[in-house]
Amino acid sequence: MAKSRKNSRSNAHRAAPAREDSGPKPGIYPIDTGTCELVRDHLTDGWMITVNGAQSSHINLADPTVLDFEYMQWMAELIGDHWPATERLRALHLGAGACSMARYLAATYPDARQVAVDIDKRLTELVREWFNLPRAPLLRLRAGDAREVTESLTDSTRDLIIRDVFSGVLTPSALTTLEFVTQVRRVLAPGGIYVVNCGDTRDLTLARAEAATMGTVFEHLVIIADPAMLKGRRYGNIVIAGSDVAIGGSPALTRALLGGGVPAQIWDSARVREFAAAGKVLRDPASPSSTGTTG
Repeated sequence: MAKSRKNSRSNAHRAAPAREDSGPKPGIYPIDTGTCELVRDHLTDGWMITVNGAQSSHINLADPTVLDFEYMQWMAELIGDHWPATERLRALHLGAGACSMARYLAATYPDARQVAVDIDKRLTELVREWFNLPRAPLLRLRAGDAREVTESLTDSTRDLIIRDVFSGVLTPSALTTLEFVTQVRRVLAPGGIYVVNCGDTRDLTLARAEAATMGTVFEHLVIIADPAMLKGRRYGNIVIAGSDVAIGGSPALTRALLGGGVPAQIWDSARVREFAAAGKVLRDPASPSSTGTTG
């Protein structure tokens, strides 16, 4: 399950509507990677977007600071604990979707400069049409491969990098490896944070591996998830974050996470490294030239 939220809703399949003007309208739309469906959420004055059948994003039109997905709420609490609202953040979103987190950060940090990357160009165009997103230079939407974009960026030019990329229910493996995390660390400025949404099953194999991999690059780590997920009682989302400075240690953050709609625990670096001890550090596949033998 790539995304979890407070209330899951069934999605009725409809033909793509005739769109007479801009703005969101329910229906199924062709995009570069398949189809996306836009479903009205009447309870929250919002919209749910699914991509190829998997829940991708939720947008609250009335209030961009309302985040429906639980893991996004946890990310927002961690970010807010680290940076005051007056900070001018430089944020990179890998996996733009409907830009739910970008809208949240734009509302919370009005001077933020953000780039949101998505592999699907048509989806980014539709999102621009449907929702009132901030314009450049406040928010730039960039169609492209998340790894290629990250590797093209200049050293120390981002304060916050959020990875929320899924192909179906899995994050592409190229975005989980030590080599990629090393590139992320290069792009982050001192004091920056790398935050990932890790979707995993009850055995937590991927979460342990991702924590082990990030722990090879970053001195400080935290994990945020609901207790049932951390005990292996269900599948869902785990937030893992890394930085070169201490993060997530304030009592206020712990209280905020416990008091949310779905109470969450936060683990410090020592607990995360203990959890990750059995995890395998993820690496890029070896190139053919490096696997050959001589003699």
